[in-house]
Formats: sequence, C-alpha cells, structure tokens
Amino acid sequence: MEIKINKSRDRGKTKIDWLESKHGFSFGEYYNPENTNFKTLIAFNDDLVSPGRGFPTHSHENAEIITIVLEGSLKHEDSLGNKGIINKGEIQRISAGSGIYHSEYNNSKRDKVHFLQIWLQPKTINTKPSYQQFIPLIRINRLNKIISNNQEDDVLQINQDSDFFLGKVSKRETINHTLKKNKDLYLFIIKGSISINQTTLSQGDSAEITSTRMISINGIKESSILLIEL
Repeated sequence: MEIKINKSRDRGKTKIDWLESKHGFSFGEYYNPENTNFKTLIAFNDDLVSPGRGFPTHSHENAEIITIVLEGSLKHEDSLGNKGIINKGEIQRISAGSGIYHSEYNNSKRDKVHFLQIWLQPKTINTKPSYQQFIPLIRINRLNKIISNNQEDDVLQINQDSDFFLGKVSKRETINHTLKKNKDLYLFIIKGSISINQTTLSQGDSAEITSTRMISINGIKESSILLIEL
C-alpha cells in the first residue's frame, strides 16, 4: 500500500468577503503544478459561504460535479429548469455534459453554509446535461455507497467509472473495504480522526491510496469520512 497524505493546513486557500474555500487540488487562483488531480478527480473544494451569498449563474461543460452539504442549506437553480433547496446531509449531482448554467446560494440569511464540491472528468464528453438530488441513508460503522455508474445501484448515477462512499466510524471501531480490481482511493476526513496503515488522519486531511486491494479504517474519535474509488 502506498499513501500520499495532504494535511488540512497544506490545502490551497481562497478567502474573500463572502467565501472561505480550501482546495484539495489546484483551483482558481491557487495553482500547484505538483497537485492538479488524482486520476479523474480534478477538484475537491471545502467551501464556507456567508448568509445570503453565493455563486451567481455561471456555466460548466464536460464535468461531473458533486455537492455534499455538511451544514446549512444551498439554494439551487439551473438552465434545465431545476429549482430547489439542498439541505444538510443531501447530495447533488450535476453532469454538465455539453453545457449547463446554474447558480448556488446560501439559503439562510443568518447562518453560513458548509459544503464539499467535487469535480471529476466525465467518461463520455458532450452528453446531454442532467441533474439529481439524493438523501442517503447512512448506517454507522460501514461504508454507504452514495454515487455509482452502475444503473443497478439505487444511488446517484455518474458519468465516470467511480464509486463514492460516506462512512461514520465510531471510536475504536474498524471499517474494512475491498477495492475493485485496478482501482485506487481518495479518502477525505470530514470530521473526527481515524488511522489507516498506522497513519493518523484528522478533520480536513486527505489521502491518495494506491497499490492495494483492501484497506482498514480505524476510528480514533467518532468520525465522518468520504471515500472515492477511482
């Protein structure tokens, strides 16, 4: 097993009057030529947006965009006619395909909204744009699949050969995961602290894990994690 650790303190940062963003990879004005992607994963942003503020209507094309709301709620509107609120614990998937316009604003006038936004390269380009929103059922001490490209999985569908899992790990509990053949993992710690292969990861840390078929995730504290199999 090979593990490349990116500590929370080393993430790229964007800070303006209404937005605090931490970047897992080069994004916007933050550029690190040695950290531009992990396989098809090209953006991993940890965003905090002020009340009533957000991203006005803008366009994307040929990107799979995943938004996971951790605290608060987001107001969404797009050129496909979708309008709605994404609440804490909900997940949004936009397949931008040949082109889509959308806006995302903090739905609250009082509290900040905290969310992860993740971009992947699509498997097939210039497809018809599409949108999904999903409330996952999260069971404790297991990895819960939330995104897949397998139509048989009752989760969000993505235009890329990738699976996403959310996990809640209790203190002193262990989650084991067997990878599909020729797959690698991106692991992000949303909250708490875990260990893997005698390496400790805490909130905001991430790991790029290669050259293995199985991992064991051990809870040091009660923790929430996101695992992306690529």
